[in-house]
Amino acid sequence: MIRYALICETGHEFESWFQNSAASEKQLDRGLVACPLCGSSKVSKAIMAPAIASKKQDRKAEIAPEAPQPVALLSEKEKETRKLLKALHEHVTKNAENVGDRFSKLARQMHHEEIDPRSIYGSAKPDELRSLLEEGVEVQPLPMLPEDRN
Repeated sequence: MIRYALICETGHEFESWFQNSAASEKQLDRGLVACPLCGSSKVSKAIMAPAIASKKQDRKAEIAPEAPQPVALLSEKEKETRKLLKALHEHVTKNAENVGDRFSKLARQMHHEEIDPRSIYGSAKPDELRSLLEEGVEVQPLPMLPEDRN
């Protein structure tokens, strides 16, 4: 799995995970990646600085107060996008079973036809999600809503 910083034609910056570099190029070229704020499918990779961790940086991150979060005053179109994301969350929670941290295990069992398939949602660590996607398990991370952070 690889994470890219992306930018849409209107300048919104966001990130997305891809199986590999070739998959990202293919999806971007075909217009399959859309901006979560405005819905534009004219998306390209943004310039990224490499993430190089050190022991000293890790300790600073543990001690330092939370970093400021990006905020925005939303346009009507962006408010509509937020409503759609909220509707998606509501649909999932009404029509699927919350399996919590058992998500990865159950999704994998369904994929390998060890148990009957059903709609589920829950939580998975990034490495678990990466492993599921590499195995070909069709999962979709749900975008976090601002109210979910409170």
